Amino acid sequence: MAPLRFSANVSWLFPELPGLPARLRAAGSSGFEAAEVGWPYGEPPEALALAAREVGLQLVLINTPPGDREKGEMGLGAVPGRQAAFRDGLEQAVLYAKALGCPRIHLMAGRVPQGADRAAVRGEMETVFLENLRHAAGVLAQGELYSWIPPGARRTLWGCWNPSTPASRTPGTSWIRPSRVGPQPCVSSCPLILVPSLSLMAPSPVSLPAAAILEKVGRPNLQLQMDIFHWQIMDGNLTGNIREFLPFVGHVQVAQVPDRGEPSSPGELNFPYLFQLLEDEGYKGFVGCEYQPRGDTVEGLSWLRSYWDKRGRPQAGQ
Repeated sequence: MAPLRFSANVSWLFPELPGLPARLRAAGSSGFEAAEVGWPYGEPPEALALAAREVGLQLVLINTPPGDREKGEMGLGAVPGRQAAFRDGLEQAVLYAKALGCPRIHLMAGRVPQGADRAAVRGEMETVFLENLRHAAGVLAQGELYSWIPPGARRTLWGCWNPSTPASRTPGTSWIRPSRVGPQPCVSSCPLILVPSLSLMAPSPVSLPAAAILEKVGRPNLQLQMDIFHWQIMDGNLTGNIREFLPFVGHVQVAQVPDRGEPSSPGELNFPYLFQLLEDEGYKGFVGCEYQPRGDTVEGLSWLRSYWDKRGRPQAGQ
């Protein structure tokens, strides 16, 4: 079994440094082979690409623009009336991804509009989300890009929309598993989108509503993102959920629960066990370090250095 591959989320790590180029350089100097950025749009893409090249970093993930954050927006993928802004943001994300050589884009679903009743807008938001997913799949199929949509969680982003309903999995309802959409031999011709993988409204397995979205969109370039921090908060049962849904997962992110610190920080999760589980299940993608360092970022990476000492680092092509 090959060791896991880790990417530094520089929107979270190295907060002691002033800007993204400096954080990218620090990630490379700390031993990371890859990095991901939440919103890179405040920096010229050329500056980010140069910083990554200087330290041999591969950019593996960026987000679509969040929208108007002053109005509380955190993504536009499922927000009614914001389809045009979503498409403009997607176009900007594609331009940045190409300039950065980044093959993956996280497509953010967004929040329930302020003042709206969640139950009343659920159906409309799902319709908008499906429409935008299909549009994005078509746009990205023209290039060599992936797109991901991870979950929101009510304990960290109250009001984030997820494609789950109380009827998602109740007695008398059924769900048909979509065909396996794991990594394909020719990734350049198979761009993908990841849908939210948490159930916000229903006490059902975290990935069930999102997996149903895969079936509804009906595109082979659709996968889930597994944010272990959110999965644990919303549903638990990580072993069972990882084993069941990992074939549909294209990207993983990690942080300790409940304080979103380093995997080695005190909390609910046994990360040596979870990392071994991911290895045993044959996960080949990147594991994004999307956590809040409790102190100096480099000092807090002792957990990763320990992992590398025990498991080694992935070889090229693994």
